Amino acid sequence: MKYSELFAQYSNSLKSLGLTVDRFTEFKFEALWDFSPEGALEAITEWYRNHVENSTMSARLIPLSECRQWHFDSDSGSFCHDSGEFFRVEAYRISGTGSREVDSGWDQPFLTQVGHDGGILGLLRKRFDGIPYYLIEAKEEPGNYNIVQISPTVQATYSNLKRAHKGKQTHYSDLFLNPHEHPVSVLFDQWTSEDGGRLFNKRNRSMLLEYDESVELELVSNRFRWVTLYQLKQLIRDGDAMVAPHIRGILSAL
Repeated sequence: MKYSELFAQYSNSLKSLGLTVDRFTEFKFEALWDFSPEGALEAITEWYRNHVENSTMSARLIPLSECRQWHFDSDSGSFCHDSGEFFRVEAYRISGTGSREVDSGWDQPFLTQVGHDGGILGLLRKRFDGIPYYLIEAKEEPGNYNIVQISPTVQATYSNLKRAHKGKQTHYSDLFLNPHEHPVSVLFDQWTSEDGGRLFNKRNRSMLLEYDESVELELVSNRFRWVTLYQLKQLIRDGDAMVAPHIRGILSAL
């Protein structure tokens, strides 16, 4: 039986029980079973491990004073990028902490995103033969556990999107920056918070777009792969820190 027929049966069963059927119902249905005719979970795990093993990125601890294109700003007392973009390292004195472990307050550094709005965390959905898939990336970040993590289609700060680093444009970013110019529909678009213990007032724009099933979309490299929602949730549950927190955050809203 086709995916669409199975989903119709599922929806009708919910309605017969007096349960709500809304725009989030299909996401729950997708997570029940792996409807993909190919691309078993083992193949996705192997694809991920392959990128981990072939990664050439490394991170070596150096003194802050040797960090190129970063400097201490004497006026603000913070550590900044020469472009004025990305983030700053700032110190704050915390008080009124009666509800916490240290009720007398404390001092600590924070990472403060320039403008506070971090960037876009975007996940792209597309149907193949009616079955929804999600476009993920085996993304390298120097601070990641294992360097490589399974990440959303787009995971970029506004500084990156403005190319303040003078590097390449983030792949697929224009779909999320200008969705009205592309064959996509917006399923979810909301500001979501970040960790307030080390990031000061930071939030990200989390987005889920659906790409027109009838329009072909080229994968720009083998770092990108289509997976089902069931597969993604299995990787979160069973994988060893393989899935990045940003993609977990998007899925939690579905």
